[in-house]
Amino acid sequence: MQEEVINRALREIMNYYHGQGMAEEIGPGSRPAVLVVDFQKGLTDKDKPAGADMDREVNSTAALLEKARHKNLPVIFTVIAYHSSLKDGGLLLKKVPVLQNYLEGSEFSEIDARLEAAPEEPVLVKKYASCFYGTPLASMLTAQAIDTLIITGCITSGCIRATAVDSMQHGFRTIIPRECVADRSRIPHEVNLMDIQARYADVISLEKVLAYIDKLQHSS
Repeated sequence: MQEEVINRALREIMNYYHGQGMAEEIGPGSRPAVLVVDFQKGLTDKDKPAGADMDREVNSTAALLEKARHKNLPVIFTVIAYHSSLKDGGLLLKKVPVLQNYLEGSEFSEIDARLEAAPEEPVLVKKYASCFYGTPLASMLTAQAIDTLIITGCITSGCIRATAVDSMQHGFRTIIPRECVADRSRIPHEVNLMDIQARYADVISLEKVLAYIDKLQHSS
């Protein structure tokens, strides 16, 4: 019954958005990159503080990365990590004290072993929600003439949403494969995906994203 109520509410809100002239599809461009946001052990290990079961989303992202690497698409990873002094965490560490565990060099900040970055794939360290804030991500993408950013990772209601907002604001066509993003709870996950679809990005199935990548020319 609860699932039915949630699904009905989501449909009603999305119908309202459509009626207001929102939630149009932008569509992908011709030069995509894949961004893997914070799939690190502190978040993907459900036995760690603030961690959750993200096995399905991690495995789906692994399948996406296999396809992207076959086409030689740029892949970029991010992790949250702080200096041992915690001075680089600002007020966020007061708001979310559990992040004090995410120290540089700690297991909490290691990429999940199922998604190990290749030697040529950058791993950007960030301090706040958006992958664009305080990192060279925008200039890296622009320098490679990227026009489309495929965002995977966690947390949907936090870092994924913030990154999707900044991605559009930087002029990138933004795609979120639904099966490749995770949250700690279904309600914030679904509500935020719905709102991201309404305002900032195309939230589509992994199947459609893989089909899009299949049609691309092999990148040099």
